[in-house]
Formats: sequence, C-alpha cells, structure tokens
Amino acid sequence: MTLRLTNTLTRQKEDFAPLDPKNVRLYVCGPTVYDYAHIGNARPVIVFDVLFRLLRHLYGEKHVKYVRNVTDIDDKINARAAEVAATKGIPVEAARVEITTATARQFDEDVAALDCLPPTDAPRATQYVPQMIAMIEALVAAGHAYAAEGHVLFDVSSKPDYGKLAKRSLDEMLAGARVEVAPYKKNPMDFVLWKPSDAQTPGWPSPWGRGRPGWHIECSAMGGALLGDTFDIHGGGIDLMFPHHENEIAQSECAHGGHPLARVWMHNGFLQVEGEKMSKSLGNFVTINELLNGDVFGGHKWPGDVLRFNMLRTHYRQPIDWTLDGLKESWALLERMYEDASSTRATRLGLGFMSALSDDLNTPLALSELYRSPAEEVAGGLALLGFSCDPKRLTDQALRSGIEETWVEAQIELRKVARRAKDFKESDRIRDELLAKGIVLKDGPAGTTWEVKR
Repeated sequence: MTLRLTNTLTRQKEDFAPLDPKNVRLYVCGPTVYDYAHIGNARPVIVFDVLFRLLRHLYGEKHVKYVRNVTDIDDKINARAAEVAATKGIPVEAARVEITTATARQFDEDVAALDCLPPTDAPRATQYVPQMIAMIEALVAAGHAYAAEGHVLFDVSSKPDYGKLAKRSLDEMLAGARVEVAPYKKNPMDFVLWKPSDAQTPGWPSPWGRGRPGWHIECSAMGGALLGDTFDIHGGGIDLMFPHHENEIAQSECAHGGHPLARVWMHNGFLQVEGEKMSKSLGNFVTINELLNGDVFGGHKWPGDVLRFNMLRTHYRQPIDWTLDGLKESWALLERMYEDASSTRATRLGLGFMSALSDDLNTPLALSELYRSPAEEVAGGLALLGFSCDPKRLTDQALRSGIEETWVEAQIELRKVARRAKDFKESDRIRDELLAKGIVLKDGPAGTTWEVKR
C-alpha cells in the first residue's frame, strides 16, 4: 500500500518515496525549553509520532531515523535565566542550564505519558554551536550572508526563490511579518544568523565576536549534522512555516550548493481551546502537565491515552478545537474500543484502516474504520497508532479524579454496616446515590471495589 503525504512545498498530495528505503529520515521542530509545554505543543509531537510509527511499520524499525531537536538557547530562555540568576545569586549561564535541563526532562515525561516514542535523536542546540558557526561561515563566503555590528545576517535578496514555501513574494511577506527594524540590515527581511552577547548573556566565541546563534540556523545545523544535506521529511506546526521553515530552506540550500533541505514538508494545523485562541490573557492556556494532573478541564486527571485519542480524531492538517465535551466523548469512545481490543490476544491490521492511515495520515477515517472492525483489527490498529490498549489505564485513579475518595470509601463502609444489619433498603439507597454520581460498586470475595463510569 502506497503512503501518500501532503507536501506543503508543492501544495499537493504525493506518493512518498524515500531517498533510501534503508535510511528513512524525518526531522521535526521540537520544544523551546523554558516552561511547561502547552497542549498545542503536543499536537506535532503526537502527529509525527504516528508518522514515525507508520514509517517503522513500512520500512522496518532500524531503517527509520527521527530527529526532534531541543532549543536550549533562545532569548526567552535567557530572559527567564536572568530572573532566576538574580533570585538565586548564580551566573546566568548556570541558571540557563538549570532551567533547560529541568524543562526538557518535564517535556519528555509529559509526552511519554501521551504514549509518544522517544525520537532516535533529541539534539540540544547548544551541542551544535560549532556546526552553526561553520554553516554561517560558508554562507558568508558564498555571498549569502554578511556581518554587521557584531551580527551576521542572511541576505534574502541573494536567493531569488526565497518565499517558495510560504508562496509569497518579499513584499507580501514583509507586509505580514513582524521584522526587527535595524539600521545594519541591507533588507528589512534579512534575518539573524548570529548575534552578539554581552557579558551577562550566554554566548560562545566566534569569528564575529562572542555571541549566540539565531533561532533558524539551529535547526538547519542540527538537521544537516544528523540527517545529511537532504533528508526525506521535515515536519512542524503551521505556525512555523513562515518565517522559521522558510528561513531554514534558504540558509540550508545556500550552504549546501542548492540541494533541497527536505523533499517533503508537513505541517499540522492550529489548536484552539473552547473556540478561542489559546492565550494566558484569556485564561485558557492549558499545559499537557495540567491535563494529566487534573488541574484543568473539569478537574479530571485525563489519561494520556484519552488526550492522544482526542488529538487524532481530527485530521492533522485541519484546525482542532480542544473542548471539555470533546475530551469526554473521546474517553467514552476509547473505553469501548479498549474493551474490544482486550477481548482478544490476536492482532491484525485491517485493509480499510491501513488505507486510511496511508492516505496522508487520515487518522479520523482510520479510527472510524476501527469502530466497525473485529476485535483483532481494533487491537492491531490501536497498537500501530500508539495506544496501550490497557483498559486499566482508563479506569484507575485518573477516572476517580474530581471525586472525594474518602467520602466514597465512607459510603461503602456505611453500606457494609447496613447490609450486616440486613437493612437492604438503606444499602440500596447508598448504592443508588453513588450510581447517580457515576460511581459503580462491585461486590466480590475480596470486598467491595468501585470505579467511575463516564
């Protein structure tokens, strides 16, 4: 079955043919580690985890390499580090390391709870500064970049097809972009490859003085070092298409003799919360960690399986509205599918399921195929999509969050007293009261247990 993917560069759905079936290469822009990742950040992680799993299924696990970078040097990180350094009385660089190490660890834990596989490589930008400097030197030597007042900038006028990913002209991009106005720029759209660092800001020695890399050069250097000048797929959120990915293309192609950076570009759509753009000012900024720990959205400890399922019910290229009602519906649907999957030890991938998944990762259609499939195909399909298929994960403590457990246990004890006294009317009343709250009691040889049914 042929895998077809929508290539943002051509705006067409194309048959996927890797450069080397024995070395299929995927790069996805990863987190900037200075704070908890929000649920919008989870979308590309989940989407491209599904693609990673599918590619491994099609070409073999050892033949697929997936790189997802970690941005651990950035002006937002530096600003946060300066605050921590002032509070703790430590150097800014020490604070930067402390913040990025802890945040990266938290990110890994959060996305692991979403059943995402770790990438083959997770390079940190600070590990590849020499490669960034070498790439910038090559761009300067080739006439595609210039030094000015301690900065090095890419000269967009040196690349006639700049804008080919966004499909916009320089004038159109300038009109819609937030660009830094600086007197040392030849062109307002020229972007920073290297910038100076003062004594208090983390920096590295370079031919242009002590400084730090611009954001865009980081991914080009890491991708090139780990996957080669040209690789198969580059992915990320639609918000990164311009300017980040556009600039990656420009600097990489100019540094590598015109060779394309990636043959296929894939972008997932935006995520909004309850019909509105997510922002801290609106009070609807939701992190992965908060959802997992029951701090938002009804006070439930939403299982990672449910969050993953809810994300995949919308096609990756379409916008998604993250709602409480949607999460509840996803939980109920996934419970039923887990019941089917757990009823068999056999697994099989159905033709309809694989056809949908191979058609530009059409996960909504793939899931709908599973709804009406036999149990072994439900088990096989869910496993390929990265689900645990463990019903216990949906009925343990995560389901109980939002309910006062000590109160429930007290009601169970009162019911035991009533039953011993043969007051079955009171016993039934307690049982029915709990059932009205969605709490189901189960009497067995070991005593009475309870679970929440949604």
